[in-house]
Amino acid sequence: MAVQPGCKNRVKESVGMENPWRPTRQQLADAAGKTVDDIIAPGLAVLFCGINPGLYSGAVGHHFARPGNRFWAALHMSGFTDRQVSPFEEEELLRHRLGITNLVERSSATADELTVEELENGAERVRSKAAQYQPGFVGFLGIGAYRAAFGRSSAQIGEQPETFGKTGIWVLPNPSGRTAHYLLEDFADAFRKLRIAAGLKLRR
Repeated sequence: MAVQPGCKNRVKESVGMENPWRPTRQQLADAAGKTVDDIIAPGLAVLFCGINPGLYSGAVGHHFARPGNRFWAALHMSGFTDRQVSPFEEEELLRHRLGITNLVERSSATADELTVEELENGAERVRSKAAQYQPGFVGFLGIGAYRAAFGRSSAQIGEQPETFGKTGIWVLPNPSGRTAHYLLEDFADAFRKLRIAAGLKLRR
């Protein structure tokens, strides 16, 4: 992966995928407060919802982009995708009826920097997106953020009793490398249960 000197001039391969690149230290520092566009469309089977973009994702403009984040590997191992998709080709998810959004839009070094008010406002924003796009499930990635955003202090990993209208709610572990007590196999198992509930066939 080459270091790209700037964020604006991104080279794309003939198939439309941006060449992966690593941000510099300065680009990471400058990424605080940046946003990453949603990957979203009407009628998705699952809309995954992160807490907020990290600085690495904010710098490169793609979700779950920091090396060591296990989202993409878990997505593949659980059968959502037939190969491990790169963050730089994240729009491929739409072909599988999958999407990505965030509770809080601004990038930060850690989710600990977010206020409860930001999380609660994010909850209303995600609720509105669910009403607009009508996914089968919203899959929240991070139990602590979900509890704080929705005031569900006793919520556990898995399907929730509440819904957004006809949209089910599912909570998954945070795939960040900081959650070292979860093995990749644990993430894949949690993702697999959501895939089955969403009625998606195993992709291999």
